[in-house]
Amino acid sequence: HIVTAAPTPSAMESALSASAVPLSPPLLDLVLRRFRFAHGDPLRALSLLSLAADRCGVAPSPFALDTALYVLGRARRFSHMWDLVQSIHRLCPDAITARTAMVVLGRVAKICSVRETVASFRRLLRLFRGREGTESADLFNALLRTLCQEKSMSDARNVYHAHKHEFQVNRHTFNILLSGWKSSEDADAFFAEMREHGIDPDLVTYNSLIDCHCKNHGVEKAYKLLDEMRGNEIAPDVITYTSLIGGLGLVGQPDKARDLLKEMRELGCHPDVAAYNATIRNFVIAKRLGDAFALMDEMASRGLMPNATTYNLFFRFYYWAYDIGSTWLLYERMRSERCFPNTQSCMFIIRLCHRHGKVAEALELWGDMVENGFGSFTLVSDVLFDLLCDEGKLEEAERCFHQITDLGQKPSSISFRRIKILMQLANREESIAGLTEKMARFGRLLPEDCQRVRPPAETTPDGDDTEIIIAT
Repeated sequence: HIVTAAPTPSAMESALSASAVPLSPPLLDLVLRRFRFAHGDPLRALSLLSLAADRCGVAPSPFALDTALYVLGRARRFSHMWDLVQSIHRLCPDAITARTAMVVLGRVAKICSVRETVASFRRLLRLFRGREGTESADLFNALLRTLCQEKSMSDARNVYHAHKHEFQVNRHTFNILLSGWKSSEDADAFFAEMREHGIDPDLVTYNSLIDCHCKNHGVEKAYKLLDEMRGNEIAPDVITYTSLIGGLGLVGQPDKARDLLKEMRELGCHPDVAAYNATIRNFVIAKRLGDAFALMDEMASRGLMPNATTYNLFFRFYYWAYDIGSTWLLYERMRSERCFPNTQSCMFIIRLCHRHGKVAEALELWGDMVENGFGSFTLVSDVLFDLLCDEGKLEEAERCFHQITDLGQKPSSISFRRIKILMQLANREESIAGLTEKMARFGRLLPEDCQRVRPPAETTPDGDDTEIIIAT
């Protein structure tokens, strides 16, 4: 609360210094975890780490460091991110791990070009030079994985071919390059090159190939690979079967996919939640909701509780069917089982509430989010404020606005302007001043967001009203 309620990072430092709260590595981990998933102010995260190190002598854990770098990179604070990397490297070189390098590269690749990502890789490589236990090949693999995830497989392939003679490639290198191809021809080409290097495939290799062929409707080829891996004495795991289940669904065989669950158990490979979700998805796509719910009950009876992804399969179906009644009943079931929705779940529900004008249900969902801390407050609040403004619920909109800002989240400028316009029409000048003050805490306001208001309570000595300009 101290971290999110303070209007500025410096005020946060003063409040923490004056408080009796002892900063410790576990506490830093918990707070920074909230920063990441609640999209908190990245500079406050940086100030918190600096305060803990400078005044309390508490070094950040690898998790805290990686999380701070993540939130700084997500907010495009790259100069602050690199400053933190350099300062930690000077104090404790071993604190910068290969995982840290992946976090930094991932944030750079998300925003910047492939060339800039490779330049950042070179910069990190210089930091690791001379370190025992960290091979340059590991960092090269981290670069390739980042490009596969944040850019494209073609970019990863080009970088691989440009630098493969500089770094020693291994099985992990090829497993990364096989893991994301949409084209089975490209995957097969890398598989052939892997064998040319004399590298034998392992379980991860076969799983990547089977998954690629299943997504391309090549279930027959996937089963041939399954026979090949068994011939090489590599036992398929739950990931292998989950890919096959998804592939069978794509070719319109949901019943055969369900039979595969039974076959898995007979072979001693017990299905997990992801395997059940893939099977349920097949029946939802086939519009056989009865079979889908039966599988949902079956997985619960086997001790596997449905997660948000499970429920989202049904929420998506109801969303496109414009079925708010079934959606709300499913949400109540989800809530009764203490399964918290994720952002996708919340967006399905709040958008349906908006379509049907269900203010009470929307506010109930919002209250659950505030109480339990799930979902993206910024994304959901945009739709919620649209609904409340459409229905003329200004008091509720103002209350929700204060709730989101008190949680350290910045409402979108569009939502702020819409609420402000309606309040101007209703002559609620004091409310406008309060909302503008809250928005100003998150940084400089745009000129159109600075509102000139005339509070009736404040007057000049001669009795004239005094204009107060809320601005930065």
